Amino acid sequence: MSKEEDILLINSFISGNNSAFDKLVIKYKNIVFNLCFRMLNDYEDSEDCSQEVFIKVYNALKNFKFKSSFKTWLYTITLNTCRNKLKSLDYRLKSKNVSLDYDLNTTGNPMEIPIPDNSSSPYNSLDNKQIGKTILETINSLPEKHKSLILLKDIEEKSYDEIVSITGLKIGTVKSILFRAREKLRTKLKGVI
Repeated sequence: MSKEEDILLINSFISGNNSAFDKLVIKYKNIVFNLCFRMLNDYEDSEDCSQEVFIKVYNALKNFKFKSSFKTWLYTITLNTCRNKLKSLDYRLKSKNVSLDYDLNTTGNPMEIPIPDNSSSPYNSLDNKQIGKTILETINSLPEKHKSLILLKDIEEKSYDEIVSITGLKIGTVKSILFRAREKLRTKLKGVI
């Protein structure tokens, strides 16, 4: 039903019904934002990037050829937009800013902020959060191509065929890069989790 619904909405938009595009945005906005956030690791940048994706989709949708599913095409645009953002000078400069976790008026030590603990099992909760944070930080430290394939396969749970369609890489290349990326993750996380 989803693919057929997408085709109907796209054809309706091409025929001049702009509200059909709004329905596509509502349907896919969370998927696009989540992929942007996983790639950029910044909420505001992810919102901006998501908007940029939908502007690109709006401008290009009338030329959509239905050679792939709309969702695959959307993933491709999202991934490429995130890659461009990561390569941009502004993004690289911004990532060198000082974290707000540090108090610049002192010796540079992290600020201590009391945070109430409402969980029933504080040790397990903290442990799980730290493991999740460590894994995400490790994924973010990978080269961009490794990171994007790990996100698509292991986080977004895309099939190899979908990844091939999204990235334009050959299936052997995808498997090879994923193998190397997972090996790097194992090495970096060895002894940590």
